[in-house]
Amino acid sequence: MPVLVLCGAPVAGMPGAPSRMVDPTTPIASATDLGLTRGDGVFETVGVHDGRMHDLEPHLERLAQSAAMLDMPKPDLGVFREAISWAVRELLHGLDEVPATALCKVVYTRGTETAAAEIPGGRPLGFAYADVFPDVSADRHEGVPVITLSRGYPKGVGAQAPWLLAGAKTLSYAINMAALRHAKARGAKDVILTTTDGFVLEAPRSTVLVRHGGMVVTPAIEAGLLHGTAQRAAFDAFEDRGFTCDYRDVTVEQLTSADAVWLTDSVQLLRPVRTLDGTELAVDQELTGAVNAHMLAAH
Repeated sequence: MPVLVLCGAPVAGMPGAPSRMVDPTTPIASATDLGLTRGDGVFETVGVHDGRMHDLEPHLERLAQSAAMLDMPKPDLGVFREAISWAVRELLHGLDEVPATALCKVVYTRGTETAAAEIPGGRPLGFAYADVFPDVSADRHEGVPVITLSRGYPKGVGAQAPWLLAGAKTLSYAINMAALRHAKARGAKDVILTTTDGFVLEAPRSTVLVRHGGMVVTPAIEAGLLHGTAQRAAFDAFEDRGFTCDYRDVTVEQLTSADAVWLTDSVQLLRPVRTLDGTELAVDQELTGAVNAHMLAAH
């Protein structure tokens, strides 16, 4: 059964009640919470593999960075750390066996519209929700069919228009989910988003990695991309195997000429791209398996 922990005092330096575990079917947010009505909030998803959380601290750091980009009150990372650990511990305790993959989603919203308007800093809502994730071992081994879709803006929009919040992990995920539904309707499993001028961005829930010979690259985060926590762990694993890793601009044409393309995230880890827009790509199962094993063993 899923586990829900409600943060009693999610804002740094502000008093509040202790965090508490509640029934996951219990309503905890007001109908006027700006996270629900406007997508005004941030979140992170922590992967739990074989009973161990991975990259918790980078996720907490990114939660704080995203909140700062939205001009939200600074979150109390200690409160969120405890809530995540509690939710994961209770989830695993309630299961007959340790699942291969689980997750804990942590959410931080601006709170109700009234509180945000009347109280300095508002009254933000924070919670951690843990649950088992479906088995994705086949996707990690065999790869997934992917299509490219335009994100609708040119490279560099993050610097040109910071109010678009490129690089923040916000609750405004409707476009990302619409892209995944579109991919499914076309027989694909995932999407690589691109700019209008032909550069690679990221997947709706993953980072893109591209290998040419002994070099593994990911699109430069200066373009306004989310700095992937699993991508950093994957870079460590590739470098341990003698590859050179770097952040740089990647064109769509470089995807089809690559020796390998992967999607990586904290929950599903490293998944090879098997086809891109219907074109078969090489899948290196041995290298993928070795990098995934390194990522699992590193934490």
